[in-house]
Amino acid sequence: MSAEDTQRPWGRYEILQSGDAHKVKCIWVTPGMRLSYQRHQKRAEHWFIIKGEARITLNGDIFEMGAGDFIDIAIGDAHRIENIGQIELVFTEVQTGTYFGEDDIERIEDDFGR
Repeated sequence: MSAEDTQRPWGRYEILQSGDAHKVKCIWVTPGMRLSYQRHQKRAEHWFIIKGEARITLNGDIFEMGAGDFIDIAIGDAHRIENIGQIELVFTEVQTGTYFGEDDIERIEDDFGR
């Protein structure tokens, strides 16, 4: 995957490692932006906040988190992360499961009409 392919309307991501049972990404979210409210049928995720301030929605519950905080997202959980700070939000996402393709994203709500 080229660097150009990792750009998104909310920021960007880089795949750090991938294998048959996992994928690891570093994700940068621009201030004021958020990813789609989504769920996956074939993967769980673990998010670890490296830098910035995040508002996370998990199955309708809202949490605010910062550097050093983490959250686990089970298969089928509805989830979203938003940058509520003034600097870029940086977090790692560790995916585990049986499939990691972008077509395993079921978007419930999306600011970009995807």
